[in-house]
Amino acid sequence: MTGLILILLAGFSAVIFQLARARVARAAAAGHERLHSRPRYHAAHAALWAAVPALLVLCVLSVAGTPIVTGITWADLPEAAPATEPFRSQFQYDAEAMARGGVASTVVYSEDQRQALTDHAARIQTLDGRLRVGGLAAVLLAAALGGLYAWTRVRSDFRARNAVEGWVGFLLFACSAVAVLTTVGIVMSLLWESLRFFQTVSPIEFLTGTHWSPQIAIRSDQVGSTGGFGAVPLFVGTFLIMVIAMLTAAPIGLMAAIHLAEYASPIQRAWIKPMLEVLAGIPTVVYGFFAALTVGPAFRSAFNGLGALLVGGPFNDLGLYLMGVQNQMALVAGIVMGIMLIPFVSSLSDDIINAVPQSLRDGSYAMGATRSETIKKVVLPAALPGVAGAMLLAVSRAIGETMIVTMAAGLQARITANPLDSVTTVTVQIVTLLTGDQEFDSPKTLSAFGLGLALFGVTLLLNIVALRIVQHYREQYD
Repeated sequence: MTGLILILLAGFSAVIFQLARARVARAAAAGHERLHSRPRYHAAHAALWAAVPALLVLCVLSVAGTPIVTGITWADLPEAAPATEPFRSQFQYDAEAMARGGVASTVVYSEDQRQALTDHAARIQTLDGRLRVGGLAAVLLAAALGGLYAWTRVRSDFRARNAVEGWVGFLLFACSAVAVLTTVGIVMSLLWESLRFFQTVSPIEFLTGTHWSPQIAIRSDQVGSTGGFGAVPLFVGTFLIMVIAMLTAAPIGLMAAIHLAEYASPIQRAWIKPMLEVLAGIPTVVYGFFAALTVGPAFRSAFNGLGALLVGGPFNDLGLYLMGVQNQMALVAGIVMGIMLIPFVSSLSDDIINAVPQSLRDGSYAMGATRSETIKKVVLPAALPGVAGAMLLAVSRAIGETMIVTMAAGLQARITANPLDSVTTVTVQIVTLLTGDQEFDSPKTLSAFGLGLALFGVTLLLNIVALRIVQHYREQYD
C-alpha cells in the first residue's frame, strides 16, 4: 500500500509540475507581464506543495498506524482471552501476527480461546484495512489541497524562486536538527543511565578503584558477593593496547603518506593508494580472526621458542615465563589494531601533506636543499599540526575498537604494562555486560553505561584537543 501511495504521489507531483510550468510559460510567451522567477521555479514550488504535505501525512500514518490499531484492540480484548499476564499480551501479539499473515506462537490455548483468537485477528485485520483506506484518502486529500494551493500561486508576480529556496533551507535545517537531536538523545540517555549507576556505586570508587568484578550478590552469604567496580584496570588495558596500536600505525602510516605524496610517481600512487586503503574496508571482525588464528599463534610460537632457548641459562626465569605465553595478549591486539589504523593515518596525513603549497618546496629547492631535507625541514613542519590532529583522531578510533580486543587480548582485568599479558578494555567490558538478557536495574548492567560515559568523555576530549591543535598551530601560506 505504501508503495502504491508513493507511486501515485510521484505521478500527481509530476503532473502538477508540468501543468504549472506550462501555465507560466504561456504567460511569459504572451509577453503581457514580466516573470519574477523562471518557469522551473514555479513548477518546483507547485510540485513541492503537492508532495510534501502528503508525505508528512503518510509518515504520521506509518508511525502511528500500528500503535493506534493495537491500542483500540488491546482495550477491547475478548472475554475468552487469558485473564493474567503475560498470557494476555501474548494473546494480543498472536492475534496481530495472524492478522498480518503470520503464524501464532506455540502457546496452547483452549478451544474457546482459539476461536476468540481467530475472531480478534479478523477484527484487527478489518481495522488495519480501514486505516489503510482512510490513510490513502487522507494522503490524496493532502496532495490535492497542497496542489490546489500551489496552483493559485502560479502567477507571474509570485516570487517562486524565493519560496523554493525557503523549502531547501528548511530541508537543510531539518537534516541538521536530526543530527543534533540524535547526538543530544545519545548523550542524555547515556547520562541518565550513568546517574542511576552512580547512585549505587561511588564515582570515586569507579574512577580510582583497582578491582573490577561487576557482580551483585543475591544473598548476603553468597560466595564472591563483594564484587568490585573499580575501572582502573580497564583504563590501563585500553591505554596499553592503544599505545601499541599507535606505535605500529603512526610510523608506518606517516611514512606511507610521505612516500605517496613526495616520492611516488602518478602510476605508483594510482596503484599503491587504493591497495593501501583496502585495509580500511575490511570488517574489524576479520581483523579479529586474523589476530586470533594467525598472529596470536605465531607470536606464541616465537616467544615459546625463545623461552626454550633461555631455560637453563642466566635468564631461566624469563625463559620459563616466555614458555608460558598464550595466544591472547595485548601485543597481538595492539599490532593488529595498528595495521587496521594504517590507512586511516596514511590517508589523512597524505591529504595534509599534499595541502602544503608547492611554492614552499620550490623555495627550498632553490636554496639548494635536497628532497629529503625539504621534507624534513619544510614539508613536515608545515603539515605537523594536521598530522598531529590525524594522530589524535586515530587514537580515538583505537580507544573505541572492540572486536579485535575481544578476540585477541582476552578478558582479564589487570593493571599491567607487560604487552605479553592478557588484558581487557572498556569497550570489551561494555559488550560483555550487555550481552544476553539483562535487567537494567542492577549496578552490574548499569556499569556498562558508566563505562560508556567515561569512554565518551575521553574520545570527546581527544577530538577537541585535535581540533584545537589544528586551529592553534595552523599556518596560512600565500
